[in-house]
Parts: sequence; C-alpha cells; structure tokens
Amino acid sequence: MSVNRSLVIGHRGAPGYLPEHSRASYDLALASGVDAVEPDVVFTSDRIAVVRHENEIGSTTDVADHPEFASRRATKVVDGAPLTGWFTEDFRWDELATLRCRERLPHLRPGSAASDRGQPILRLRELLDLVAAAPAAAGVVLEVKHATYFGSIGYDVAGLLADELRSAGWDVGARPLVIESFEQRILQELRGRGIRARYIYLLEAEGSAWDLRAADGDDALTYADQLTPAGLDLLAGEVDGISLDKRIVLEHPSVVADAHRRGLEVYVWTCRPENAFLDPLFRGPGDDAAFGDWEGEWRRIAETGVDGVFVDHPDLGVAFFAHPGRSGGAR
Repeated sequence: MSVNRSLVIGHRGAPGYLPEHSRASYDLALASGVDAVEPDVVFTSDRIAVVRHENEIGSTTDVADHPEFASRRATKVVDGAPLTGWFTEDFRWDELATLRCRERLPHLRPGSAASDRGQPILRLRELLDLVAAAPAAAGVVLEVKHATYFGSIGYDVAGLLADELRSAGWDVGARPLVIESFEQRILQELRGRGIRARYIYLLEAEGSAWDLRAADGDDALTYADQLTPAGLDLLAGEVDGISLDKRIVLEHPSVVADAHRRGLEVYVWTCRPENAFLDPLFRGPGDDAAFGDWEGEWRRIAETGVDGVFVDHPDLGVAFFAHPGRSGGAR
C-alpha cells in the first residue's frame, strides 16, 4: 500500500532516551530531525507556564529528595481523580528551578534514568526560544494540561498562554504552532484571543473530556460520541483536527478517512517500540522493556493515512514515518 509522509512530533522531546521535557531531551529530538516537539504546559503559583507532563511532579522530578519541600506534599482532586504528591501550583518558579528532572519510567527506560537529576525544569518561554533558535524550521505542538482545573483555582489559562506566546513571537503564524488539549473550551478561548495556530482536539479511547463532564455531569458527551459521524461533523466546525489514542486507530482505522472527509487533520499518540506499549498483536519476546514488532504496528498506523504521529524515539520515528517506503519504514 502506498503511504504518505506523516509529520513526526517529538513527544515531550526524546523520552525514549532522556528524561522527558528536559532541555537535553528536546535538543536530541530537534537534532534527530523531527518536524515539531511537544511540550505539556502547567503553571506555578506565580503564574509562570512550565513544561511538565502533569501538575503533579513527584514522578518526574527529584522534589521528594528536597526536605525543604516535604510539607508541600498534598492530596488533591484533579479532573475528578484524587492525586497525592507535589503540585506545580504550590511552588513559585524560583523554587521549581531548584529541582531536577528524572525518568518517569525507570524500570522500562534505565538508560534514560541514568541521566536523572542532570537537567532543570524548563519554562515554556525557554522551550519556545530553544525551538526558534534551532537550525531546522521545527514547530511546537503545545498541549494545555488541566485547563478547567487551573481555571477553578483562579488561573486565566488562555490569557497567560496568549501573553506568553505573544511575548515570544509565536502568536502570528511565523513559526509552525499547533495548540492541543483534551478540553475544547481552552482551544476556543485561545483562538478567540487571536493566537494564530492549528487547533487540535485530543481524544482518548474511553471516557469524556473533563470540561464537558464539569459542565454536563453524567450527560456529557463521551469521546466515542464525538467520533461518530454526527460528532465529527460538529468537531469539523470547531477545531482544525483531532489527535487520537493509537488504540482508536488500530481498532477503527476508518475513523481517519471519516475525519479527513470532513477536513479534519488526524494525529496519533503515542508510537513507542517497547512491548509494554505495543498492541498485543505486535508484542515480541522478552520483557516489557524489550522492543517488539514496532514496525508492524507503526505500519498499520501509517497505512491509515494519518497526518502526524507522536514518538518517544525521534530517530526511529523520523526514519519510519518521514521516509515511507525506505527500508525500515512504512511499506
């Protein structure tokens, strides 16, 4: 089957090799030739946008090793789920700057864990400047995390991000910018602020978006509802594209063509080679950390015609998805 080239997005940098969201991880992704990198964005108590997978940072930093922050450990309900740990909104930026990144999955990625505690946390502005200065014309796929939650505790998420993007020169479309979220409302608010970007709605394989659940309770549309023909018709009038859990694409590949017919771009997350993350059909011998038949799974995804893929190993992703038809690529 003929396969078109897909955009390759370094998911949190290059976390297959180095701790996610660290400067070194992003440097490696950009050097590997990705089309864009993906920072997740949350906020500090002094309203600084920082790059972390979640606002809970116990699993991705060395905060537990700092006795001066022991009293900050707390239990909170974020998007309906109780979480215990340390949260970015309880720290000023100057305090977070003393922490260092660490590997979130050390049992699967011991090579990355060997670089623990070597890199500080990044502010969003630092990441934007890093990409703008890169030799290649790479873009940013900015994921807004927990917008409804942060709004509920007094943050003007859209305003803070719009100001940051304008200050950094990323608001006028001069550089490739995608803004994505699991919540449509924040996408609409940022578009309303005049930020020129492609707006992509993230959908999981199960459940409902938290902004919809917060507004509509048990009557909230599910992600499955939003992927029906009627749901896609509505999305086509509200966003530029959708980004899907790869399980959706593997189990229902026709959704890609359905979305394309409505003018929606389709991205897929996350392509990883380790057995722990592969569909059972493509797992190979060895433990969870061993690489299975990742090429087989990725080929199945590529053949659906997706427009972009998120990868943890940028070198493998660029070789496979950016050059379909070559040895080791989609075929």
